[in-house]
Amino acid sequence: KFIIDPNERFLFSPTWAEQQWACGVERNIIGSGIFVSPKGVLQNAGSVGLAVIVWVSAGVVTAIGALCYAELGVTIPKSGGDYSYVNDIFGGLAGFLRLWIAVLVVSPTTQAVIALTFSNYILQPLFSSCLPPESSTRLLAAACLLFLTWVNCYSVRWAMFVQDIFTAGKLLALGLIIILGVVQICKGHYYWLSPVKAFETFRDYDVGQLALSFLQGSFAYGGWNFLNYVTEELVDPCRNLPYAIFISMPVVTLVYVSANLAYITAMSPQELLASNAVALTFGEKMLGLMSWIMPISVALSTFGGVNGSLFTSSRLFFAGAREGHLPRLLAMIHIKSCTPIPALVFTFSSTLLMLCTSDMYTLINYVGFINYFFYGITIAGQVVLRIREPDLYRPFKVRTRLIWPMIYLLFWAFLLVFSLYSEPVVCGTGLAIMMTGVPVYFLGVYWENKPQCKITHLCQKLCVVVYPVMEESSGPEDEDDDDDDDDDD
Repeated sequence: KFIIDPNERFLFSPTWAEQQWACGVERNIIGSGIFVSPKGVLQNAGSVGLAVIVWVSAGVVTAIGALCYAELGVTIPKSGGDYSYVNDIFGGLAGFLRLWIAVLVVSPTTQAVIALTFSNYILQPLFSSCLPPESSTRLLAAACLLFLTWVNCYSVRWAMFVQDIFTAGKLLALGLIIILGVVQICKGHYYWLSPVKAFETFRDYDVGQLALSFLQGSFAYGGWNFLNYVTEELVDPCRNLPYAIFISMPVVTLVYVSANLAYITAMSPQELLASNAVALTFGEKMLGLMSWIMPISVALSTFGGVNGSLFTSSRLFFAGAREGHLPRLLAMIHIKSCTPIPALVFTFSSTLLMLCTSDMYTLINYVGFINYFFYGITIAGQVVLRIREPDLYRPFKVRTRLIWPMIYLLFWAFLLVFSLYSEPVVCGTGLAIMMTGVPVYFLGVYWENKPQCKITHLCQKLCVVVYPVMEESSGPEDEDDDDDDDDDD
């Protein structure tokens, strides 16, 4: 009955594992970015000193954005993050474009970058005298994605278990890097951190390249808005959402800046720029025979990062399908495991397309520009909501009126304008892909009396999935209503 009738709805509530995931999802901020972005930040900044300033500034701006998102998250307590906020404030078309670009660009590109980082750190020790072959890198990344997609399809508890286990990898790698960096500084090995050498340029400063440097650094801070994707699954979001940001963002910024300082104590800027696996090169210089610890630790970290990204992406697609902005199949879950199998399979398929290129830094610019475009739109929505509905109940409110949102929007404008100036093809392609969503919206969402398609029914049978109804609780009267509905069916 559940499989044959596509209109049948399966009642369920979030499992214990999903609630634990919601509480621990902020761990995804510290992921693959710190092991791949340092090269991109330094390359575009032009000097060690400016690169460190970029890392600090990106952390501060990200913290401001996260606080603005915290206000929106408790004011509009819906899962789906900025998609839900843009949809409610600016209307269906704006919300759909956010979802469209997330489906086609942001989620698959982010997962592709993390998976490629995993591949590079696994394969680099095997090719010590040269870079790993691109085909091998892409193939291993695809295998990683396939396995983790299967885990997420099979069980939420298994996905949470994988995340808990592999979180230790990122903590081990970063802790080891920072400790070794402190040892180097105590020994007096801080040649490239002295004021004279820190701002010695290896190419001329350029404001457009500086904007790209911020994009590269901001990628490492990605994940600061993951809690907003699962607001409905949080315990006491009005309290826990702001607290998570107040605690996590200063810690993450301190960790990232410390790790980058550690890199520079052991490597010259030229050595760092020549490496596609910065932490591995650092480990080879500092650990000697024990250098194998570093690639294993980073591989564990990035493996967990892919897992976390798959989980949050599927929740975003679920929220979009529930609003009618994506095919309803993507909002269906398996009748036994309660996992969103169609959304996960779709995410996996779109990520494979992004693996056609193994140039991670182009992909980071690509996703960074699009992400920041909609971050700014979302925070502009906070300003609009403050003006439009000043008396709306806000359990948490960013103080000092609108100063912090306006600071973020000024930085946002600088970043977008000069990124588009420096990389017109990459950024312009992202905007062009976003605008292709306009006709799709009018044909697929706005047009209500369009012909019905049987693909949903067929895929529902293949995946053994049904459309869920989220209910917090049900009393005796609700149970009677459910019985009546069953009789009608």
